[in-house]
Amino acid sequence: MNIKVKQELQLNAYKIRKIALQTIQTAGSGHIGGSFSIAETLSVLYFSQMNVDPANPKKPDRDHLVLSKGHCSPALYTTLAMKGFFPVEHLSTFRKIDSDLSGHVECHVPGVDMSTGSLGQGLSVALGMALYGKSKGFAYRTFCIMGDGEIQEGQVWEAAMAAGYFKADNLIAFVDHNKLQLDGPLEEVMSPNPIGNKFKEFGWNVLEVDGSDVEQIYNAVELASVCKGKPTMIVLDTIKGKGVSVFENQVRFHGGHPNADEFKIAYAELNAKIAELGGNKNV
Repeated sequence: MNIKVKQELQLNAYKIRKIALQTIQTAGSGHIGGSFSIAETLSVLYFSQMNVDPANPKKPDRDHLVLSKGHCSPALYTTLAMKGFFPVEHLSTFRKIDSDLSGHVECHVPGVDMSTGSLGQGLSVALGMALYGKSKGFAYRTFCIMGDGEIQEGQVWEAAMAAGYFKADNLIAFVDHNKLQLDGPLEEVMSPNPIGNKFKEFGWNVLEVDGSDVEQIYNAVELASVCKGKPTMIVLDTIKGKGVSVFENQVRFHGGHPNADEFKIAYAELNAKIAELGGNKNV
């Protein structure tokens, strides 16, 4: 990856954070922590990897994405708006009673492939999409993003076993390993560690990367795309609330929005990072 592409992808990740923050603050609610920890992954997927077309959101040969941790809708909705699926201004309606942009992602929104948020179900759906694509001769890839707390759900492991058994090599999944969930630190609630080893036992190709490094994520997706005979799990080592000092590693920002002072700090830090990366802080 050349330096210019890397910088652009990192810049987009911080734009996702800033616009998602504004979206959450306008709504007065929304999930900051998990949205911020997947910003780099969404930037890599939508701005360098995925075959999608905002002018034709339902084209049959498109790559698919299931955001299984559907409560992190601010990040995905922002990414889709930045990509051109709908106007960025529409994000101001997020969580309003008459808006299509609800707190959990829904497939009536252009660019969303699956309504999610009932945790643990996304990998099963993504596997179904992947197997359907194979059966119809489509070359598309199916991506699935899960939370590390989410994989405490038993259905995840049924899907993992089935994906390995059926050699679904067009399925590329991610675990956002930010180590915090709603009820506290992952290790104190119910640890799924070592995550990678468990998926390996179910026949998956496993890659472990720094989830804040766009180049590592990009390279992992490239490797996953040429892996034959196995689905791929990319374990992302991330920080909940990544990118803002007052949000990072704070359980209360799993689903809480900042107060006025915290918002000012966050807004200033994100603007500074965007400027450092050569972007326009007025985005």
